[in-house]
Amino acid sequence: MPALLLNLSACSEQKKSDPKNDKWTLVWEDDFKGKQLDTTQWSKIPRGKSDWNNYMSDYDGLYVMKDGNLVLRGIQNHVLPNDTAPFLTGGVYTKDKRTFGLGRLEIKAKLNPAKGAWPAFWMLPKEGKWPDGGEIDIMERLSHDKLIYQTVHSRYTQTDSLRVNPPASSIVGMNPDTYNVYALEKYPDSLVFYVNGTRTKNYPRITTSQEGQFPFADQEFYLLLDMQLGGSWVGAVNPAELPVEMYIDWVRYYEPKKN
Repeated sequence: MPALLLNLSACSEQKKSDPKNDKWTLVWEDDFKGKQLDTTQWSKIPRGKSDWNNYMSDYDGLYVMKDGNLVLRGIQNHVLPNDTAPFLTGGVYTKDKRTFGLGRLEIKAKLNPAKGAWPAFWMLPKEGKWPDGGEIDIMERLSHDKLIYQTVHSRYTQTDSLRVNPPASSIVGMNPDTYNVYALEKYPDSLVFYVNGTRTKNYPRITTSQEGQFPFADQEFYLLLDMQLGGSWVGAVNPAELPVEMYIDWVRYYEPKKN
């Protein structure tokens, strides 16, 4: 996967974005201060057959409301004897409950590490099928890395020669020991990514004879927040480092202010 590596302390083209300026209006947030997950907004992600969801479970111990955080966990399976999966992981999404269009989406979270852990914040289209409908990966971390991946997928990028013009993926430094704010701004002509208010990636709509380069502007997307373990990309899990947890402090969505 071709990727652009960005060092947050050295990139000369960084640009700050303050969501509290005159550009944005906060229209929705979840600060996870309740005793239970708000099921009017979120559902537990069901198990599937892909690397990213093949250990998903609705086991309550994977979903903890703690100190104003939603804690998603990945554990070794010693708790469900009738489930043959070696690991169990927790993930939530807004599918069929809430979608997001043009605007700014932010997630504040702390990602605890473990060998084989693969936490992710990402978006899929309400209607379109993959890859034609697109996929927006706001944050993916692998194991103990001190960096995250921000990636765009589409019919266009699935052709290897078209993953570099424009670059489909960037690798971005982050502070692994504390909370970070990961953000996406979606415009009719670009996707702009941020970490802690610093612009880290811009994926523009370009003029091309190839189809499916920018399916993002005219669709509503839902949000996925998930902890996963193992897979062909992140590699094998070290059970001795489990359980692993991801703390999500809040999610916020802003729309452009009307003139």
